[in-house]
Amino acid sequence: MSLAVPLVKWLGRVDYEPTWRAMQAFTDERNSNTPDEIWFLEHPPVFTLGMSGKREHLLAPGDIPVVQIDRGGQVTYHGPGQLVVYPLIDLRRAGFGIRDFVTALERAVIDYALEFGVLAEGRRNAPGVYVQGRKLASVGIRVRRGAAYHGLALNVNLDLEPFRRINPCGYAGLEMTQLCALGGPLSVQAAASGLQSHLVTALSPGTD
Repeated sequence: MSLAVPLVKWLGRVDYEPTWRAMQAFTDERNSNTPDEIWFLEHPPVFTLGMSGKREHLLAPGDIPVVQIDRGGQVTYHGPGQLVVYPLIDLRRAGFGIRDFVTALERAVIDYALEFGVLAEGRRNAPGVYVQGRKLASVGIRVRRGAAYHGLALNVNLDLEPFRRINPCGYAGLEMTQLCALGGPLSVQAAASGLQSHLVTALSPGTD
């Protein structure tokens, strides 16, 4: 649906709050001719709480900082070994509705997982990607001025213990999984390289 292939950037491991502010600035400053971008990165350990997020879902954050942010959804965890993807997409120009955009992000992960023989799925009532009831990837976006930011977090090879300190995405007892346990890559950069073509395809013209 996009008019041009987004510019893909690998940012490495970057702190959460400056990256969030950079997404906001990019979205506020872009115009109808600004190329879309996709940022691939990792964050140091952090819990993020969405606009309607309830602090009761923070069970025992301990020494991991909590940042209240402007995406939808409840609480999630980011940390080393997790691939974070921020697609900065002009939805009006691309012809995406919000639900279609979320589905496209989920579809990219589902198609990538299939490369390893893993059958993953999305859930209409709980955005994200799941494998046999366990959550592989979380999705949360914000739309401002017709453009999307925030995005998805794909578990690759990380310590899953911090997820037990929260009710992930507001669901008590939700179990997480990750690519390294499913026959996928061990490194975030390898996962970024593998996911990229699926993501670009999902966001391309004529893709449902």
